[in-house]
Amino acid sequence: MHRHGYKGRKFGRETDQRRALVRGLISSLIREQEITTTLARAKEIRGEAEKLITRAKKGGLFNRRLIIARLGDLEAATLLIDKIAPQIKRDSGYLRITRAGFRRGDNAEMGTIAFVDEISFETKEAPAKKEAK
Repeated sequence: MHRHGYKGRKFGRETDQRRALVRGLISSLIREQEITTTLARAKEIRGEAEKLITRAKKGGLFNRRLIIARLGDLEAATLLIDKIAPQIKRDSGYLRITRAGFRRGDNAEMGTIAFVDEISFETKEAPAKKEAK
Protein backbone atom coordinates (compact mmCIF):
# COMPACT_ATOMS: atom_id res chain seq x y z
CA MET A 1 0.00 0.00 0.00
CA HIS A 2 1.50 3.28 -1.12
CA ARG A 3 0.50 6.81 -0.31
CA HIS A 4 0.81 7.98 -3.92
CA GLY A 5 -1.70 10.58 -5.00
CA TYR A 6 -2.78 11.66 -1.50
CA LYS A 7 -2.39 15.34 -0.74
CA GLY A 8 -2.40 17.18 2.55
CA ARG A 9 -2.04 16.36 6.21
CA LYS A 10 -4.74 14.50 8.12
CA PHE A 11 -4.32 16.08 11.58
CA GLY A 12 -5.95 13.00 13.11
CA ARG A 13 -9.38 14.18 11.99
CA GLU A 14 -12.15 13.10 9.67
CA THR A 15 -12.54 14.92 6.36
CA ASP A 16 -15.35 17.27 7.40
CA GLN A 17 -13.59 18.21 10.65
CA ARG A 18 -10.35 18.85 8.78
CA ARG A 19 -12.09 21.09 6.24
CA ALA A 20 -13.76 23.04 9.06
CA LEU A 21 -10.41 23.45 10.82
CA VAL A 22 -8.74 24.83 7.69
CA ARG A 23 -11.66 27.18 6.97
CA GLY A 24 -11.60 28.47 10.54
CA LEU A 25 -7.85 29.04 10.51
CA ILE A 26 -7.98 30.93 7.20
CA SER A 27 -10.90 33.08 8.41
CA SER A 28 -8.98 33.90 11.59
CA LEU A 29 -5.90 34.76 9.56
CA ILE A 30 -7.91 37.16 7.40
CA ARG A 31 -9.50 38.85 10.41
CA GLU A 32 -6.43 39.06 12.65
CA GLN A 33 -3.71 39.35 9.93
CA GLU A 34 -1.51 37.02 12.01
CA ILE A 35 -2.18 33.79 13.90
CA THR A 36 -0.02 31.41 15.91
CA THR A 37 -0.77 27.72 15.48
CA THR A 38 1.19 24.50 15.07
CA LEU A 39 3.78 24.61 12.32
CA ALA A 40 2.07 21.77 10.43
CA ARG A 41 -1.27 23.61 10.41
CA ALA A 42 0.38 26.85 9.30
CA LYS A 43 2.10 25.08 6.42
CA GLU A 44 -1.12 23.36 5.43
CA ILE A 45 -3.27 26.51 5.26
CA ARG A 46 -0.68 28.64 3.46
CA GLY A 47 -1.35 27.15 0.01
CA GLU A 48 -5.11 27.40 0.17
CA ALA A 49 -5.02 30.91 1.68
CA GLU A 50 -2.68 32.16 -1.04
CA LYS A 51 -4.97 30.78 -3.74
CA LEU A 52 -7.91 32.64 -2.17
CA ILE A 53 -5.89 35.87 -2.03
CA THR A 54 -4.99 35.51 -5.71
CA ARG A 55 -8.66 35.06 -6.58
CA ALA A 56 -9.56 38.09 -4.45
CA LYS A 57 -7.00 40.19 -6.34
CA LYS A 58 -8.52 39.17 -9.68
CA GLY A 59 -11.96 40.30 -8.52
CA GLY A 60 -15.23 39.61 -10.27
CA LEU A 61 -18.49 38.07 -9.17
CA PHE A 62 -17.47 34.47 -9.83
CA ASN A 63 -14.32 34.78 -7.73
CA ARG A 64 -16.25 36.54 -4.94
CA ARG A 65 -18.80 33.72 -4.81
CA LEU A 66 -16.09 31.08 -4.90
CA ILE A 67 -14.21 32.71 -2.00
CA ILE A 68 -17.42 32.92 0.05
CA ALA A 69 -18.10 29.25 -0.65
CA ARG A 70 -14.57 28.15 0.26
CA LEU A 71 -14.44 30.19 3.47
CA GLY A 72 -18.05 29.75 4.56
CA ASP A 73 -17.77 33.16 6.21
CA LEU A 74 -19.26 36.16 4.42
CA GLU A 75 -17.65 38.74 6.72
CA ALA A 76 -14.10 37.37 6.27
CA ALA A 77 -14.62 36.98 2.51
CA THR A 78 -15.78 40.59 2.16
CA LEU A 79 -12.85 41.80 4.23
CA LEU A 80 -10.42 39.83 2.04
CA ILE A 81 -11.86 41.06 -1.25
CA ASP A 82 -12.60 44.70 -0.40
CA LYS A 83 -9.85 45.66 2.07
CA ILE A 84 -6.92 43.24 1.96
CA ALA A 85 -6.56 42.28 -1.72
CA PRO A 86 -6.29 45.87 -3.07
CA GLN A 87 -3.44 46.62 -0.64
CA ILE A 88 -1.29 43.66 -1.72
CA LYS A 89 1.25 44.70 -4.37
CA ARG A 90 3.03 41.39 -5.02
CA ASP A 91 2.06 38.61 -7.44
CA SER A 92 2.60 35.66 -5.10
CA GLY A 93 4.12 34.77 -1.74
CA TYR A 94 1.58 36.76 0.27
CA LEU A 95 2.11 34.90 3.56
CA ARG A 96 5.13 34.30 5.78
CA ILE A 97 5.57 31.50 8.32
CA THR A 98 8.01 31.99 11.19
CA ARG A 99 8.82 29.45 13.85
CA ALA A 100 7.55 30.40 17.29
CA GLY A 101 9.11 27.86 19.64
CA PHE A 102 7.41 24.88 21.22
CA ARG A 103 4.05 24.58 22.97
CA ARG A 104 4.32 24.01 26.69
CA GLY A 105 1.80 21.19 27.08
CA ASP A 106 2.85 18.72 24.39
CA ASN A 107 6.05 20.29 22.99
CA ALA A 108 4.45 20.72 19.54
CA GLU A 109 6.38 23.04 17.25
CA MET A 110 4.53 26.32 16.85
CA GLY A 111 4.56 28.76 13.96
CA THR A 112 3.19 32.21 13.24
CA ILE A 113 1.64 32.81 9.85
CA ALA A 114 1.15 36.43 8.77
CA PHE A 115 0.85 38.64 5.70
CA VAL A 116 4.17 39.79 4.25
CA ASP A 117 2.81 43.24 3.31
CA GLU A 118 1.55 45.67 5.92
CA ILE A 119 -2.24 45.86 5.76
CA SER A 120 -4.46 48.49 7.37
CA PHE A 121 -8.19 48.04 7.85
CA GLU A 122 -8.85 51.73 8.35
CA THR A 123 -10.96 53.39 5.69
CA LYS A 124 -10.22 56.89 4.53
CA GLU A 125 -13.04 59.13 5.65
CA ALA A 126 -13.93 62.35 3.87
CA PRO A 127 -13.12 65.47 5.87
CA ALA A 128 -16.12 66.92 7.70
CA LYS A 129 -17.71 69.93 6.06
CA LYS A 130 -17.55 73.17 8.00
CA GLU A 131 -20.90 74.70 8.64
CA ALA A 132 -21.41 78.33 7.60
CA LYS A 133 -22.78 80.60 10.31
